Amino acid sequence: MGQIEIYVSREKKNLGHRGAAAHIRRAAERALAAEGVESAVISVMLTDDEGIHRVNREFRGVDHATDVLSFPLNELRPGAFDPADCDTDPETGAAMLGDMMISLPRCEEQGRDFGHGFEREIEYLTVHSVLHLLGYDHVDEGEMKKQMRAREKFIMGDKD
Repeated sequence: MGQIEIYVSREKKNLGHRGAAAHIRRAAERALAAEGVESAVISVMLTDDEGIHRVNREFRGVDHATDVLSFPLNELRPGAFDPADCDTDPETGAAMLGDMMISLPRCEEQGRDFGHGFEREIEYLTVHSVLHLLGYDHVDEGEMKKQMRAREKFIMGDKD
């Protein structure tokens, strides 16, 4: 049996949502299991709109805030996870998948706007980001986007 390590930290104090890390870990573990990943390391930074805006501008050249950013460490094929394609933690041998950043205020706002609340929204954003770390993308309206959306729905347990 493998080892899943999900490190969650906060960029700033007073971001609220003390239970966010538990929701993130649960959603990430569910997504990794659904994709056949038994041993992995993921780092998650919780921030606000200002923090994610800064990183989005610096690393992606996009000058606005967003809800979640994903920084994969490997180039993986969606739906075909192979740990041999990943850098590994020298101590544990776990696949190092990458980093994600989530804006808690944006997550709260979207949960309210979509009518399903903060907890479901943070879990969805986590699943979405984990899939990015595993090679899924949605840059266009083609098959890759359909494949990613189908995996999100399956992992989240959506019926429609």
